[in-house]
Amino acid sequence: MDLFMKNILNIVCYLPLVGMVAIMFTRKEKEDAIRWIANVTAFLGFLVSVPLITRFNDARYIDPSTGFRFVFERPWIGLIGAEYKFGIDGISMLLVLLTTLLGFIAILSSWTAITERMKEYYAFMLLLQTGMLGVFMALDFLVFYVFWEVMLVPMYFLIGVWGGPRKLYAAIKFFLYTLAGSVLMLVGILALYFHYHSVTGTYSFDILEYTKLGFPANLQYWVFIAFFISFAIKVPMFPFHTWLPDAHVEAPTAGSVILAGILLKMGTYGFVRFSLPMFPEASMHFLKPMLVLSLIGIIYGALVAMMQKDMKSLVAYSSVSHLGFVMLGVFAATPVALQGGVLQMINHGISTGALFMIVGIIYERRHTRMVADFGGLSHIMPVYATVFMIMTLSSIGMPGLNGFIGEFFILQGTFAAPNLWPYAAVAVLGIVLGAAYMLWLYQRVMFGKLENPANKVLADLNLRELATFVPLIILAFWIGLYPSYFTQYLDDPVKAIVEKVRPDYYSVQAQAPAPPRQHALTK
Repeated sequence: MDLFMKNILNIVCYLPLVGMVAIMFTRKEKEDAIRWIANVTAFLGFLVSVPLITRFNDARYIDPSTGFRFVFERPWIGLIGAEYKFGIDGISMLLVLLTTLLGFIAILSSWTAITERMKEYYAFMLLLQTGMLGVFMALDFLVFYVFWEVMLVPMYFLIGVWGGPRKLYAAIKFFLYTLAGSVLMLVGILALYFHYHSVTGTYSFDILEYTKLGFPANLQYWVFIAFFISFAIKVPMFPFHTWLPDAHVEAPTAGSVILAGILLKMGTYGFVRFSLPMFPEASMHFLKPMLVLSLIGIIYGALVAMMQKDMKSLVAYSSVSHLGFVMLGVFAATPVALQGGVLQMINHGISTGALFMIVGIIYERRHTRMVADFGGLSHIMPVYATVFMIMTLSSIGMPGLNGFIGEFFILQGTFAAPNLWPYAAVAVLGIVLGAAYMLWLYQRVMFGKLENPANKVLADLNLRELATFVPLIILAFWIGLYPSYFTQYLDDPVKAIVEKVRPDYYSVQAQAPAPPRQHALTK
């Protein structure tokens, strides 16, 4: 068991590749075998990742100098100082678990949706899983960059081969946008690499060493901009968002689930892991523009979502709005706001991933996603209507569900930040608009008369489809009712980031006078 735990990050990361190899050696005519190999591999991938949370506080697997868990380090390319180094903290641990869970759910949701070139489809899905996991585990910049590029290729093919009518346009647009950001990020990494050498006399891509070093302000500004463009494209932030609706609408359902649930989080994760702790002065220097862009994304995404007639397009634009909230919490950079930003990354993956599956299920039955083609579905699909309602309420932030906790933390933490309350006040409008477009969608699709003859014979959710939603529903209520179970893993990494970005924050809080005590009865 100890050997397993010391190598658990490698096992979690590369287990999908084992399934991919098994699929490649399976004859394409054996479609059921291919499905089972992919689903069993994805399920095992989730199971072997569970000890990351159950053993997270086991002292045997904690690096005392950094606080990172399950660190695995080996020499890689000694000539340039690159090392193969994996490790996780509370932030990356939650994202790894979200990746393994959504990866399994996305593959399970593809059981009947994918009927052509099945062998290649599942192979790309498993390769994509490894690429995403590596991004969240890497503690060496070169290793991080390799995994960042690896995940680009399978997603390109998933959109371009199994997508909708405009799949090639959407795939090429996704590829070019992401590649352009990746090139800029590589330039930024090399700038840090050579500066580190000029200061220490050694070559290294070690992310944790870069975080400790402290870079001069002028270098911080330029590298922050390079990283910002790369991560902003991935989030996506306004005005770098234009690739997202096309990619979401044209991607197969499982591709949309992974794209919304995991890939977009790589951008927000990049800001949290690199931009804030490595470039604290630049982060504060560009604070106001970052918050303004976040607010534009919140309001613009919500307004455009209200205008959509295609259900999938509506959910896609809602991601622009929700990720704007995440960025608001990240750059407010108070402990509560930053915890809310990270938690909202998880919440968005849960609620929006489920909403894309909800749209995919009805599209698989009716081959249309237009809102006007539906109405009154709750009469013949009561289980589907119930799941749809729960995830709709989760998305709009209803108290008792996960979305409320993330948005409340972000708004409360932003209000508490010095001079940032106007930004939080404007962001509240995004919550109102979010409720408007989601409830409008639900009302048009689920309520009213069942007039379209094609809708009268639709089948409700089967057991396999229901099984894909059960874990997400459980998580939505779990986070909404007992968020401290999840936020406890964020306390230490968030505190370390806030101390970098706002070095006087905790000292000011400690010196603040306590509020006067009030008597139970006052005149």
